[in-house]
Amino acid sequence: MELLKLENINLSFKFPEGEVKVLENISFSINEGEILALLGPSGSGKSTILRIIAGLLKPQEGKVYYKGKELKGINHGVSMVFQNFALFPWLTVLENVEIGLRALGLPQELRREKALKAIDLIGLDGFENAYPKELSGGMKQRVGFARALVMEPDILLLDEPFSALDVLTAENLRNDLIELWIEKKIPTKAMILVTHSIEEAVYIADRVILLRKDPGRIIKEINIDIPHWRDKKSKEFLDLVDMIYGILTGKPVEKIAFKEKRHLFIPQAGVGAITGLIEVVNDKEGPVDIYKLGEELLMDIEDLLPIVEASEILGLAEVKEGDFYLTNAGKKFAEADVLERKELFKELAIEKVPFLKQIVRILQSKSNHKASRTFFLDLLKQHLSAQEAEKQLDVLIDWGRYAEIFEYDDNKDEIYLPEVPLAEVKNE
Repeated sequence: MELLKLENINLSFKFPEGEVKVLENISFSINEGEILALLGPSGSGKSTILRIIAGLLKPQEGKVYYKGKELKGINHGVSMVFQNFALFPWLTVLENVEIGLRALGLPQELRREKALKAIDLIGLDGFENAYPKELSGGMKQRVGFARALVMEPDILLLDEPFSALDVLTAENLRNDLIELWIEKKIPTKAMILVTHSIEEAVYIADRVILLRKDPGRIIKEINIDIPHWRDKKSKEFLDLVDMIYGILTGKPVEKIAFKEKRHLFIPQAGVGAITGLIEVVNDKEGPVDIYKLGEELLMDIEDLLPIVEASEILGLAEVKEGDFYLTNAGKKFAEADVLERKELFKELAIEKVPFLKQIVRILQSKSNHKASRTFFLDLLKQHLSAQEAEKQLDVLIDWGRYAEIFEYDDNKDEIYLPEVPLAEVKNE
């Protein structure tokens, strides 16, 4: 039975600088008995989609259907578990779990009965009268689960519920949730999990929807046919994880589109991170599986992908089917000394990042070879939101200063050419 359907959802937010599209043509459904994972990097709209499903946000275009009827307001068939616990510190565990039932106007005895049952189910029996400050992070999140489950929702929305916990606590709570689901000890008919961990998505979900950002849109839907419990070391599991890494890092469809707007967007990756990645891969003397590399470096996709993409943009590496290859330039960079690296980085950055070239041209055209940070920020704001423009300029300054393309005075907020002028940049 189809519980929920999203149809051509489009959402934009308005800022003083203009409109920013957040979601584009989001369409999917979820059936009874399914766990669906929304997987993608920050900025791909995962949490925004949950809020649209809950009826907390209304899209400009598209429709949400719950049990075949168009959703017009708050969706009373869902409950949400948040990343940051979101407990009321002045209420006890029992009172926190009861809060939703109280809002429904249920009698005190019925509220108490339902809340105690949920607390016992989630493994917090004996802590009914404790306050949040007395609980560990894992126990606080269990209260969050009990508060959501006591409402007996058809669909449980999970907004990165394990990401604020340490590794062992998260694994324990994750397994307890799967056990409750498998043994049908909870009334929930379906779950939607938001995550940026590929391994978590493959471990929990029956189906995974992969999202890209700027704007958030669906690039692939993958069925996970491995029965629970799933062995994370099995070839079947690792092959699926590897395939998803390949899809998220390969970008076969979007390379042309990216080239057209690359002067407007470069990944948030510092020179140190790029250099470290290139050195690690070079030491391994061959292509490296990105999933295994992330596991080895204790980095999830959200941290690793920008560094991988930046290495590609600079021509230091290539990604093919989930494997990371160093180019000849990448190998040369890894084996060069400090000064040679700077020179090579300068050549590649000027060639591959047109906005860096534009900065140099502007500085060369001015009599004092200086310009304010605000000047370049305003140029970026013609195409990007204020927040994104700030991030982009920070990365450009980091790259430019490292390569000695230009210098930056933090006190005056000025970008200027070094005393020894950079060689004239030719027009393409």
